[in-house]
Amino acid sequence: MGSFDLDLQAVETELDDAVDGDHSVVLGVLDGSTPPSEWVTAVGNGQVLLLHVEGDLNELAAGFAREIRDMGGNLVHFRGFLVVAPPEVRVDNSRLE
Repeated sequence: MGSFDLDLQAVETELDDAVDGDHSVVLGVLDGSTPPSEWVTAVGNGQVLLLHVEGDLNELAAGFAREIRDMGGNLVHFRGFLVVAPPEVRVDNSRLE
């Protein structure tokens, strides 16, 4: 069997660099008090938002929903909450049907 050179430290560094974003879940309230740009930035950083909707969803999400969708993100309204996920996170709502 031939020998090979495996640099585990270099591999570890590459893996660390490949994992970008925060990958956390942010619980919040969608009531118009948070600027839409903050929600867009959070999702752009890899965070999933679970927002309790207090008011008219269409009005409250108008400032960020299109931008999230344009970046490939997902928005799902479920029982008074809006789930907003970055493109790399798939929201499976198949059990709701």
